Amino acid sequence: MSDQKYFQNITTRERAIFEGAITMGALFHQFVGTPVSIDSAPSLEKAIEESLTLQPCINNVQVSINREMLEKADNEYEYLSLTGDMLDVRVSSQYQEVNAVVRMHYIEELQYPLMYVEKVD
Repeated sequence: MSDQKYFQNITTRERAIFEGAITMGALFHQFVGTPVSIDSAPSLEKAIEESLTLQPCINNVQVSINREMLEKADNEYEYLSLTGDMLDVRVSSQYQEVNAVVRMHYIEELQYPLMYVEKVD
């Protein structure tokens, strides 16, 4: 990549993690708040996955929206605004020979949708 000179102060491992993490941040700030229903959840998952795989170094994105939460939509419009606690997301990034998986999902004991590095090889 021609951008290497801008990342020469970090390792290949750090770059792989950076690319996954910056993509996860984009997901959160771009899609949280999107109206979603049981019927629209599959197409929203696909749209998120397809848009995020356009980011540099991203080779796989898996998005799952919690259907149980959507079934509990207790309003006449039968949809909710997407929140972080509805999402279970894995972003796989590769930079040179390093692969990183960054994940976000709701962790009950923290009562928070945590983003973290799940795996690096």
